[in-house]
Amino acid sequence: MVTAHARTDLSVEEVAAALAGHGYLADEGLATSIFLAMALHRPLLLEGEAGVGKTEVAKVLAAWTGGELLRLQCYEGIDVSQAVYEWDYARQLLHLRAVEAGGVGGVGGGASARGGASASEDDVYSERFLVRRPLLAAIDHSSGSPPVLLIDEVDRSDDEFEAFLLEFLSDYAVTVPELGTFRAAEPPLVIITSNRTRDVHDALKRRCLYHWVEHPDFEREVAIIRLRAPEAVPELARQVAAAVETLRDQHLYKPPGVAESIDWAAALAALGCSRIDERTLNLTLGTVLKYQEDQARVRAVGIDELVRAALRRGA
Repeated sequence: MVTAHARTDLSVEEVAAALAGHGYLADEGLATSIFLAMALHRPLLLEGEAGVGKTEVAKVLAAWTGGELLRLQCYEGIDVSQAVYEWDYARQLLHLRAVEAGGVGGVGGGASARGGASASEDDVYSERFLVRRPLLAAIDHSSGSPPVLLIDEVDRSDDEFEAFLLEFLSDYAVTVPELGTFRAAEPPLVIITSNRTRDVHDALKRRCLYHWVEHPDFEREVAIIRLRAPEAVPELARQVAAAVETLRDQHLYKPPGVAESIDWAAALAALGCSRIDERTLNLTLGTVLKYQEDQARVRAVGIDELVRAALRRGA
């Protein structure tokens, strides 16, 4: 079976259609970047505000290609044991105790005992006690479609981990001192996301293809809401998209993303709304704005103004 990741005859249009078939409506720029990442076997760095659908790209690619989704959530202080591998010390200890109890490879004195201990140690540091974290699992897959490796919010990690990540992406190889070097027979499809809480180093950017993910335009956001919240009638979907578009122009601390648009439409539909109104928008504002300061700002401007703008734009 030829997987989508292995094919070189895909077009940008086919990539966009495949993503849409799995519930993700990508614009031409993003579809082109994904196509190139697949065709060139290059990591794709997606930057943009939170909630624009960066993480969802990896989930949809895994569903489409059939590759396992391996997610590495970055944070300050992340190290090799969380990202690459570690040893299952509890099972290793149980194994050593079982060996001792069986009288094989004891750890006591004497040349023969020391020789037995050495043999048991070799057995302890075998692959059955190796815990594969996302980076190692991504290059040591055995069969089927190559996995989709999601390195999420890389901007939350520190400089040391970013330097290690650059080395990993250069060779798709990991060395475990006790076992040797693991190298990918076929590289995984790598999606790296950043909310740009800090700048990612230029060296890592050079290793990747890059795309800035924008908020969708009005018509595409309407289409996304209708696809992901089908319970919302078309009129309501347009009004929600219009209201969210208006909110993004109000210089809020955290402008709503596409995920909030979908949630808001679903919440209004669950309340039995077929069109927005001032009372319902005021009651459900926490679905779309997650900071009290932003809600206070919108209420100070006037919920009625938001409703009028939404009804006018969403007509």
